[in-house]
Amino acid sequence: MTIAFTFIMLGLAALIYPLRKNRFYLLNAAIVIGAAYFVETHYFRVQNIFSYKILLLFLVFQIIAVNFTTFIAYGIDKRAAVKKAWRVPENDLHMLEFLGGWIGAFLAQKIFRHKTAKKSFQNMYKLMIVLEFAAVWLIVNLLKS
Repeated sequence: MTIAFTFIMLGLAALIYPLRKNRFYLLNAAIVIGAAYFVETHYFRVQNIFSYKILLLFLVFQIIAVNFTTFIAYGIDKRAAVKKAWRVPENDLHMLEFLGGWIGAFLAQKIFRHKTAKKSFQNMYKLMIVLEFAAVWLIVNLLKS
């Protein structure tokens, strides 16, 4: 399971160019792979990595990891904004939101009071949520047929 999750996460980075440039995607991948390793060594050995349960487990790990990573990215960006240091590119934040981290982004915006007044950023944030739901709807409908 750990090897399969590693190939999936690194394969996505190899295939999707913006993920390669995203500085926080490696943290996200490390959390997913670490969670898979922990579950595999402490709870159960996987016999078939192509089972339905493994796919669901991967999705749960991915959602939790990307929300945690997005929250951290917003915190780092807020701290850098206060110190007038290097900032996290907005494209990186939006990519994390699109990958499922919009809940972490929402919490970080409220807790850190960051990126809430900039209208262009908020519009793109909302677009990322819509695009994510559209992608999920499309995938679900393709799997039905």
